[in-house]
Amino acid sequence: MKRKEFLNNLIAEVTNFLLEGNPLRMVVSLHQENDGAHLSFFDDHKRSEADLMSIRQALNPQKTRPELAGYYGMMAGHDTSWDARLKLIGWQIKRATVSNTDSGVQIDLWLGSDKFNPANFSIDES
Repeated sequence: MKRKEFLNNLIAEVTNFLLEGNPLRMVVSLHQENDGAHLSFFDDHKRSEADLMSIRQALNPQKTRPELAGYYGMMAGHDTSWDARLKLIGWQIKRATVSNTDSGVQIDLWLGSDKFNPANFSIDES
């Protein structure tokens, strides 16, 4: 799958997930470099700690399986539960963080090669 299609699919899945909460505001940020990318998603809907933990677990599986995620992602369709769809995203990325901010939830996805360093792709907390 080409990088543009891959990023487009990830952005579409996470924004669809966030739109289920009917946010009044949502922001998507992309930072790309040759060996990786950082996607950040923000909305204005805070989640409970249990919801955050569920999202974290789905996006951070024990083992990444990018070859299966692409295959099953095409077959899953939009009738699959959000937990299963988030797990498909988790199989395709290096790491995800999920937290509440002052205004809502923030989901960060890091993608990259084996030499990937997430510190190079973080939004500054200034």
